[in-house]
Amino acid sequence: MDLSTRPKEKTELNKLHKRLRRLTGQAIADFNMIEDDDKVMVCLSGGKDSYTMLEILRNLQASAPIEFSIVAVNLDQKQPGFPEHILPEYLSSIGVDYHILERDTYSIVKELVPEGKTTCGLCSRLRRGSLYGFADEIGATKIALGHHRDDILETLFLNMFFGGKIKSMPPKLLSDDGRHMVIRPLAYCKEKDIETFSEIKEYPIIPCNLCGSQENLQRQVIKNMLQQWDKEYPGRTDTLFTSMQNIVPSHMADTNLFDFKDLSISPDALDKLNIISL
Repeated sequence: MDLSTRPKEKTELNKLHKRLRRLTGQAIADFNMIEDDDKVMVCLSGGKDSYTMLEILRNLQASAPIEFSIVAVNLDQKQPGFPEHILPEYLSSIGVDYHILERDTYSIVKELVPEGKTTCGLCSRLRRGSLYGFADEIGATKIALGHHRDDILETLFLNMFFGGKIKSMPPKLLSDDGRHMVIRPLAYCKEKDIETFSEIKEYPIIPCNLCGSQENLQRQVIKNMLQQWDKEYPGRTDTLFTSMQNIVPSHMADTNLFDFKDLSISPDALDKLNIISL
């Protein structure tokens, strides 16, 4: 990619790169995502987010005060028409160690999910299981996924609106069996920055034909809602994400997080109140 004749795009790329690098570095530090001697398995789907994550992590790797290795892994789910040559060619051209993991999850999803129903849930579980198993095989200590800030906010509202839970994608997650650590280095990065960055970089994007053709996905509805909010009220999504980092259990209504039943006025408080009254 030669930007020598495109000064405006070159300037924009440099600004975006610095911002994405700073936010990714901040997220990694805040959640202690990557440690010395880690082997980070970067899950590469062929979409804008994972391409950007790989580039920023490689850039940080070159200047980080710790030593860690990176290996890119793509899960070929055997979707019809999947361009199998694109990722190997790209990864070879930039000199990244990689593996292509072949698992026919597409046929399983098509067999088990009725026509017209959303395939994302089952596809995600099958994909996660395949990646966890492969992480064991190659000795990866961290599994890096390309979810960004907007994904995290969308998941929060999906769970509130349709699951009755205040829950989202954490920047760092220990698997249920305690064997795998999942990290989301782009947790602080905005999707619009990633999208612009990937367009300028001209990544060879591979669309997801399995779920991309589904219409009226609830996630898309939530995405549109958040984008409309941010358009009408600039900064609202920034505030929403900040609220996820400032949770006050005593001002919610979850009895598992705060002991409301045993909440009582302390004698000291009554004594102080009497003194003030006098």
